[in-house]
Amino acid sequence: MIDRLNATPRHSANRFGGGINRVQSPWRAQTVPYVSIALASLLPVFLVADLMPLLPPLGFMMLICWRIMRPGFLPLWVGVPLGAFDDLFSGQPFGSAVLLWSVAMIVLEMIETRFPWRSFWQDWLSASLAMMIYILVAMTVSGAPLTPQMLIVTIPQIALAILLYPLFARLIARLDMFRLARARRVS
Repeated sequence: MIDRLNATPRHSANRFGGGINRVQSPWRAQTVPYVSIALASLLPVFLVADLMPLLPPLGFMMLICWRIMRPGFLPLWVGVPLGAFDDLFSGQPFGSAVLLWSVAMIVLEMIETRFPWRSFWQDWLSASLAMMIYILVAMTVSGAPLTPQMLIVTIPQIALAILLYPLFARLIARLDMFRLARARRVS
């Protein structure tokens, strides 16, 4: 007689990778966001300008994109260690990125609780505002004289940060797919 209580067929264990010894790597699932933010903080070190940086703060952009793309993944306190790492390599006074990254994480959390369902355009607007405010406040904290010429020089950096957001959002989506991909488990 056929056992009718077991509704799942025998071959369903092999479907969708369940029976071929593949699971998500917990190490990769937890470290990919932090490593990508740290590497993005190191990247502008290779392009050094005399007066103003050429690239926008890529580490901060990566943090903002991870926070917007995966709202509950990064804890609020992550701005402290990642900001300290960024301060070591960015040339800013130590503690400026710690403060600014922590404040940005808190503000984005407040936006997330107020507007839980947003579109890409609203995410782009909030990320653009965060990056623009970060660049201007970081320039103020660095001790640079706030002259009209300095503000004009920051316009290309702010524009590049705003225009790079869709590219960073796509990069974060790819990194998230890599983070959650199944890996072969050796047992």
